[in-house]
Amino acid sequence: MLTLLEPARAPDHAANEEEPQCPPKPDSRASLAGLPTELHILIAKHLIYPDALSLKHTSRHFFYLVDTGVRLKVAWLKERRSHDLECPNDRQCDLRSDLRFCRGSVRLLMQRRREHLECESRPGLGCLVLGTAACVHRRSLAQRCRRWLRSRLTIELWWFLLALLPICLGCVWMAELATWKPAFIHSFMNK
Repeated sequence: MLTLLEPARAPDHAANEEEPQCPPKPDSRASLAGLPTELHILIAKHLIYPDALSLKHTSRHFFYLVDTGVRLKVAWLKERRSHDLECPNDRQCDLRSDLRFCRGSVRLLMQRRREHLECESRPGLGCLVLGTAACVHRRSLAQRCRRWLRSRLTIELWWFLLALLPICLGCVWMAELATWKPAFIHSFMNK
């Protein structure tokens, strides 16, 4: 139980003197959950699909309140297309449920958005996540190189490197043959 303590009095005050007491300050931290449901609905209507999906999965209240239907998904895809950003082009882009929609390339697109990689892909667009003129989360060249080196190699890249190996070995062999041939001919002619 919460109890209020009286402020300590200075010893020079008389006993019959009354000091005005301040009422306790209310908690000044406001949260989204403390807002009325009507405001939740109005806020959710202004969100794009990735933000609405994130809000939807924060609590049970928002899960039943936030709409992430087909119209929101299509509007998000149209906005991406208007900014010349990557869009899922495969035929398996299922708009019926969030789980099916977020499989495959859509999941990767949303991850790129969260990490502000799309802000770096198109100069002049600014921050696509926060909607500002410049992206403050832009990574330095060293960070981008480290991330590129840590990226997973795909199967196609491994096949490319495997096909490149005989070509490199052939070039080395041809260079060695080119230096060896004149010396061999010269020694053969001297006999």
